[in-house]
Amino acid sequence: MDNQQVLVTGGTGFIAQHCMLALLDAGYRVRTTVRTLSREDEVRSNLRTGGAEPDNRLSFVVTDLGADTGWAEAAAGCSYVLHGASPTPSGTYSNEEEWIRPAVDGNLRVLRAARAAKIKRVVLTSAFGAIGVGHKPMKRPFNETDWSDLSGNVAPYQKSKTLSERAAWDFVAREGGGLELSAVNPVAVMGPVLGPDYSHSIRTIKNMMDGQPGNPKINSCFVDVRDVADLHLRAMTNPSANGERFLATSGESLWMVQVAELLKQRLGKHAEKVSTRVLPNTFIRAAALTNMAMKGIVPLLDVNLNATGEKAKRVLGWAPRSPEEAIIASAESLVSLDLVG
Repeated sequence: MDNQQVLVTGGTGFIAQHCMLALLDAGYRVRTTVRTLSREDEVRSNLRTGGAEPDNRLSFVVTDLGADTGWAEAAAGCSYVLHGASPTPSGTYSNEEEWIRPAVDGNLRVLRAARAAKIKRVVLTSAFGAIGVGHKPMKRPFNETDWSDLSGNVAPYQKSKTLSERAAWDFVAREGGGLELSAVNPVAVMGPVLGPDYSHSIRTIKNMMDGQPGNPKINSCFVDVRDVADLHLRAMTNPSANGERFLATSGESLWMVQVAELLKQRLGKHAEKVSTRVLPNTFIRAAALTNMAMKGIVPLLDVNLNATGEKAKRVLGWAPRSPEEAIIASAESLVSLDLVG
């Protein structure tokens, strides 16, 4: 490694922290960005939960995707960038532009800073939301040649992921100046949580364990966050990854009721509150009239979102855990950190 340094943006993020764990384990020094240094202790604590003691191999820079300040300092002296900082669903944004603009502008800020700092390669954390949304029903699994159809029914977050990834590829093609780019597109990210701030996908597991009344008829692929981090590192250094996007997904997609049944089978008393009831679509549609979270679910009802991770396995030698392993790791970590009711 020659003591190479890697910039990981959005250091409070779930995937970002697992990327930091993988980088530290592989011998890299890590610099990460946060909006405020008041969160440094939390990040270090989460990394300790993950088994790392980074000491002076980890440093922090204050930046924000919405401003230029700090990005030159963040990128200086780094060999690679893993860029995962992005607006995430909170339900508080009033219009699409408030999702899209920060995501697009943020990607371009990071890429400009990387180009100026002579970074070798940026690995962009994109999402399945840039691949598999807005389409008519598919007969085959989604793959990396697919892009979400923004003329279809696409939520603002997924639209922001699609447009910001496209903007990144366009920038590198037009004015990258030799900067290399790879993208990793994870499906629903599971795996061990490190603290109370984790992926919104894991919230679905928490909701089940906290006793939500049933399961909508929605379908998803799953992947373990440790394997997402491993894929980022492979995409960072493998020559074959330059200019490529990689779906981070493992196994066949599952319906939510199958996830609930898995929790029941494997978690004993910790799954006492898990319901294996399937909620009728009519119930979800009625609830969506007044509930924003339910409204986001409606376009996904009865849609098979199967996707394939074969490209990452073939090109990069990626070998992910099964979706069942990833889901159970999420649930067990929620229990061990006392994060379920």
